[in-house]
Amino acid sequence: MQPRNMSMSGVVDLAAVKAAGEAKSKAEQARAEAARQGGVPAVAPSALVIDVDEASFERDVLTRSAEVPVVIDFWAEWCQPCKQLGPLLERLAVEYNGRFLLAKIDVDANQMLMQQFGIQGIPAVFAVVAGQALPLFQGAAPEAQIRETLDQLVQVAEERFGLTGIAVDPDASAPAAEAQIPAGPYDALLEAAVVALDSGDLAGATQAYRNVLNDDPGNPEAKLGLAQAELLQRVQDLDPQQVRKNAAENPADVAAQIAAADLDLVGGHVEDAFGRLVETVRRTFGDDRDAARVRLLELFEVIGGDDPRVTAARTALARVLF
Repeated sequence: MQPRNMSMSGVVDLAAVKAAGEAKSKAEQARAEAARQGGVPAVAPSALVIDVDEASFERDVLTRSAEVPVVIDFWAEWCQPCKQLGPLLERLAVEYNGRFLLAKIDVDANQMLMQQFGIQGIPAVFAVVAGQALPLFQGAAPEAQIRETLDQLVQVAEERFGLTGIAVDPDASAPAAEAQIPAGPYDALLEAAVVALDSGDLAGATQAYRNVLNDDPGNPEAKLGLAQAELLQRVQDLDPQQVRKNAAENPADVAAQIAAADLDLVGGHVEDAFGRLVETVRRTFGDDRDAARVRLLELFEVIGGDDPRVTAARTALARVLF
């Protein structure tokens, strides 16, 4: 398979001017805030290459792309050219010293992401900069061409979006995998949360679930319960009729759409809630888009990641983000 044209010309056309300006401003604000707090800790060189799947894509690619360009390597174990390109990209990620982050995605295990990027063959390499996807090249390519493409990517990311990369400490080692905290005796806390939830003590239920998550961040029952309790807290003082009237009369009001989506979900209208927020994400930018996207992810937690309605909404969300 021959590599496609790797020129970065036209990147400016792919990135909306408004989004670029907002991304640059947010990056500058984030750097200023980090400086006030003593700076962002440097990462180990090995942390510049990460494995990403559908569950972590939002956090590890879209969110991280607001601080550093993320280069995505779509690969598979059976792909011989991938075995040549992958180690080269990993070596360059370390050599570029934090100017970009390399995310590796196994297409066999992440078919949905492959479809969303419209990939016809592998290896395929994309970049995501400030939430904007840019195709780089497909197929094997000489190292000199790859370096040229990466140089242009880094330049565009800095000049258009103000992304200067992440600090790297060559002497640091990657953090060890977190020890698995045993599922401790949480039955009493979870039972207390359920009792509080049933009695309408939403604040008490929220705190009880958080107490479990403080010790066991991955506890699925506590995560689901907390998402439900927080949703009920948000809607308990709302006037449903007024909220729906505001949303109908002000389709561009993001806060109104978010409140209506909460009510949709509480009322059992799951697809309506998800569809409302996906559409809000599609037509907004900057902080408004982030607010709608984050609330949608929170509502996913209420329903559960295995629900087919969540899977469908995640696909729809990825389409409008790109």
